[in-house]
Amino acid sequence: MIDTIGNGPSTGGTSAGLVDRVKAILFKPKQEWPVIAAEPTTPGDVITRYVVPLAAIGPVCALIGGQVFGYGAFGFSFRPSLVFSISHAIVSYVMTIVGVVIVALIADYLAPKFDGESNRTAAFKLVAYGATASFVAAVFQLFPPLAVLGILGLYSFYLFYTGVCPVMRVPQDKAVSYTVVTFLAAIVVLLVVGVVTSTITGIFGSPYRPGGIAAASGTLHVPGVGSVDMAKMQAASRQMEDAANGKHPAVDPAKLQGFLPASIGGYQRTALESSALGPMGSEAEGTYTSGDKSFRLKITDMAALGGLTAMGTAMGMSQSKQDADGYERTSTVNGQLQTEEWHNAAHNGKFGVAVGNRFMVEAEGQAGSIDELKQAVAAVDPGQLQAVVS
Repeated sequence: MIDTIGNGPSTGGTSAGLVDRVKAILFKPKQEWPVIAAEPTTPGDVITRYVVPLAAIGPVCALIGGQVFGYGAFGFSFRPSLVFSISHAIVSYVMTIVGVVIVALIADYLAPKFDGESNRTAAFKLVAYGATASFVAAVFQLFPPLAVLGILGLYSFYLFYTGVCPVMRVPQDKAVSYTVVTFLAAIVVLLVVGVVTSTITGIFGSPYRPGGIAAASGTLHVPGVGSVDMAKMQAASRQMEDAANGKHPAVDPAKLQGFLPASIGGYQRTALESSALGPMGSEAEGTYTSGDKSFRLKITDMAALGGLTAMGTAMGMSQSKQDADGYERTSTVNGQLQTEEWHNAAHNGKFGVAVGNRFMVEAEGQAGSIDELKQAVAAVDPGQLQAVVS
């Protein structure tokens, strides 16, 4: 994964720059995306200089609109208390920013599946700037009767699509599929964000709550992707909802380290590290070396993002690419996602399998063959790993 770090100026650092960027991305996106793609910046800058100010539009307008005009229909009217309105605005503001971060991580994760480039900074650019229309359209919440015009925010779907090729390097023939799949994932994230917001502010039964969708079923056909099992998609959203509500906290990374063996075949473990990402998950990684060859074996607890793996199986995600130098494959094996990649010239690759739609076990680096990487992954007992959260 590429993560471009730069210290150059970022458009949007001043109010004038922010307004110019908003106008440019809304009215001439095809010309603006290449400019955005070439800008040196960091994910943090994209969030603080662009998302933070624009994400405030919706919550602030909803707060003012609810207090000044209230809500009403068919002769009934309702004006929420000031305390509730403020708390709801704050929580929804924070969760909107969190949602952008999560969708950006998803966009980065999905890009290679569609022959694009895994680049976290680029993914943050694509999601943040692509969401501009949604941010701006939220101004209609200032006058509740016009809030329905917020549907104009769907223009963000087009903005995102036009940025896929120049920013994430996804081929044009796969841009639509990548956009659709990413937006499906974003919908799940929005459902979870809605649940968290409603839970914290004491509102239940929100129409955006995943639990409110009683019985999603049937199959959705996505061009270039295949069939999407909507029942499995609903189950994935519920899994993310449970994680967001703290029902399934991330596993202590120290426990994950315990699954990394001291040696694998002729390879010896030479380094060990771990990290915790709060409710987002945790991971442990070991480096294994044998002569001039070395690979990393990583165990990731996806926790709040575990539903993404289930979504992959629901979508029957598969991909296969082969050339003279090697191959790349993504498939669903025994109900779990599996990725495999090998490059003959460099003698490196990666092999990963999902475990229980919760964990990802992946070996990546230089090895004698892909079989050695598969052996490394097999060294982690999936049954014992699942038992940690059962």
